Amino acid sequence: MRFFSLLYDKALNWSRHRHAPWFLGAISFAESSFFPIPPDVMLAPMSLAAPRRAWFFALLTTLTSVAGGAFGYLIGMLAFEAVEPILHQVGYWDGFLKVKQWFIEEGIWVIFIAAFSPIPYKLFTIGAGVMSMAFVPFVLTSLVGRGARFFMVAGLMKWGGERMERMLRHYVDLIGWLLVVLVVVLYLFSKFS
Repeated sequence: MRFFSLLYDKALNWSRHRHAPWFLGAISFAESSFFPIPPDVMLAPMSLAAPRRAWFFALLTTLTSVAGGAFGYLIGMLAFEAVEPILHQVGYWDGFLKVKQWFIEEGIWVIFIAAFSPIPYKLFTIGAGVMSMAFVPFVLTSLVGRGARFFMVAGLMKWGGERMERMLRHYVDLIGWLLVVLVVVLYLFSKFS
């Protein structure tokens, strides 16, 4: 099944659009507070399509993602009662409860790990607001974690160039399906543990 190849081709086409930086910024902002698709799906092909602008794209992604994280923080702090039913409805409630526990046990390190890793950052931004985490350390930690991730992605694409694009193109379906299996396994593990 070539589902992910088709999505990859579509993302590559979008990455060459003249308004692509605006789309990238919007996706980066939204993903940090409510949108399910990570900005890497646009950042990587945009960095491949225009390697000279890769660092600009990484900076744009970082800043708009942290701004979206601040918005998620405000949602958690000011409007959690309105968001709670949605978390139940979309199946994020158990994950959110684990996030709260991690905040209690690990503090600010949870934000750094969430900012850098592919786990749903939005749960942590909202959780930071619910837990009334100090805002400045939250923003600074998000900047470091998100920046490290997005500059790494852009750097790999810039460094790898056409060779990286060919390799991604060749393995994108395998990688995509492996990620789906991983998400399902993690979901089942969290549900039954």
